[in-house]
Amino acid sequence: MDSGSVQGWLASSGRAICIGGMVIALAGCQGENHQAAPDRVLVNGTVLTLDATDTIAEAIAIAGDVIAAVGSTAEIEALAGPATERIDLAGRAVTPGLLDAHAHFSPGPSNRLDVLDLSYPKIKSIAEVQVAVAERAQQSAADGWIQGRGWDEGKLAERRRITARDLDAVESERPVWLSQTMGHYGTANSAALRLAKIGPGTPDPPGGTIERDADGNPTGILKETAQELVFGLIPPPTPDEIERGIRELAAAFNAEGMTGVKDPGITDDAWEAYARVLAADELTVRVFALWDGGRSIDEARGLIAKRAAMTRPYERRGDDRLIAGGVKLFADGSGGARTAWMYDDWNLDVTGTDVGNRGYPNIEPDTLRAMIRLYHDAGLHISTHAIGDRAIDLVVDSYLEAMRANPKPGLRHGIIHANVPTEHALEAMVRLQRDYDAGYPEPSATFMWWIGDTYAGNFGLRARQLDPFATFQKRGIRWANGSDYSVTPFPARYGIWAAVAREPALGIYGGDPFGREEAVDARTALRAATVWAAHQMFLEQQVGSIEVGKYADLAVWDRNPLRVATADLKDMQCELTLLGGKVVFEADGARSPR
Repeated sequence: MDSGSVQGWLASSGRAICIGGMVIALAGCQGENHQAAPDRVLVNGTVLTLDATDTIAEAIAIAGDVIAAVGSTAEIEALAGPATERIDLAGRAVTPGLLDAHAHFSPGPSNRLDVLDLSYPKIKSIAEVQVAVAERAQQSAADGWIQGRGWDEGKLAERRRITARDLDAVESERPVWLSQTMGHYGTANSAALRLAKIGPGTPDPPGGTIERDADGNPTGILKETAQELVFGLIPPPTPDEIERGIRELAAAFNAEGMTGVKDPGITDDAWEAYARVLAADELTVRVFALWDGGRSIDEARGLIAKRAAMTRPYERRGDDRLIAGGVKLFADGSGGARTAWMYDDWNLDVTGTDVGNRGYPNIEPDTLRAMIRLYHDAGLHISTHAIGDRAIDLVVDSYLEAMRANPKPGLRHGIIHANVPTEHALEAMVRLQRDYDAGYPEPSATFMWWIGDTYAGNFGLRARQLDPFATFQKRGIRWANGSDYSVTPFPARYGIWAAVAREPALGIYGGDPFGREEAVDARTALRAATVWAAHQMFLEQQVGSIEVGKYADLAVWDRNPLRVATADLKDMQCELTLLGGKVVFEADGARSPR
């Protein structure tokens, strides 16, 4: 970038400096001798701006909380004053702060701090699950719940789901609930089933399944809304626990170069906890929150009456750290539980068939259509969970119907996960994005990795249509990547890698069940975790690329993600993270001279 370009951004931002004898006006400047030096400069690096032309620069100047200049090291060094902090990048790469378009960030009953971590590779068998539960029973009080999360039958040596019988063998008196990593099903022991009054005669709730054995007895596995029969009995986290969880996870995000998250399905308690953490200036990520949209017309009307007036992210309100963004709805269930709504039967172990099981809608389809129309008419952004091909069609058609009846471009309605879209859905996404600025997929590339073995077995040959990123790119469909934490690990580097590699964790059904023809390059994957994700948070004018006037949300890396082998993307290490120009994470020696 030449000095004329540097002067241009200075002028446009109302700042001034002497360059080549030319003085440019500065708002608030008192005389020609006053120079507005930046607070901090980062020099001698590789700056991946991810702007419209993918400009690569060497240095950045930061004034207050915004980017004041982007250019060569010489140009940026010329702007520094005596008080300017100088960070020598020594060739390191800088990206915009990475964003997560879908992560369950605020703590709930299933991801509180005292819940057992049963994830791989810590846990590799049901026997190890039993040991963990037995140890927790010995270490904790004699009463109260034992909870765990993160188990995945695709990674367990037994290659099956945990049952009540497994849990009863080590804890039969206290209630136990272990959530599967996808959060759409889990296992209760017999004590928990008794407390929930679940027996042979208990009917399946709407949108849920109580799994039963050949004799009709509950196995302990509860899917979708059936989980609420147990969840409703578990004491919720306290306000202090929620706040502590937010602060700790924000710090963990920062350590991974992450500066923003779209948190779906929050409650009033979570919103109030976010507000308290923000008021204490301890919210070190930008949070775009989606209210839990409910499952009925009455719930939709109630939420609109309570929250619609404050939930208008397309209207700048002066604070870009905590945003009431819209609502989350559910069209169907899970690919792991085989409850997502499909046109054809689910598979078993790739080639087998789960005869007669095509999943089911989470909300009765006509009700979902009506809810989408109500929220749309109220001017609310909607993101709807849809994994199965039939559910995805329902969602995109519902969005199109709402837009045709009441055109409201710019609401950016999203399709969460959008795992296996049909040709019809792809065409609808193109129309929605082109005509209405809506219909954006919000997938989780890490599904192909972290739960990839379970997914490969359940989707069968359809797995090769999963997350069709290359097809999205060819059709001009923009997508925003999310981790769906705690379904998969949250570091965005994993999602960037997974979109390129498309590899399952263990390769039980082979190393390429998802089709590498649908892979994209690292630049595209990086855009899905930056500027495209920012678009789905209504923040693309503020963050997502490194441009003058945007917030200085930046991440410094130990390697250039555009210049390393695919396998190395997964192991990128963040060395410095800034949010609004403030350092919120620093690895040892990150700012030391090199």
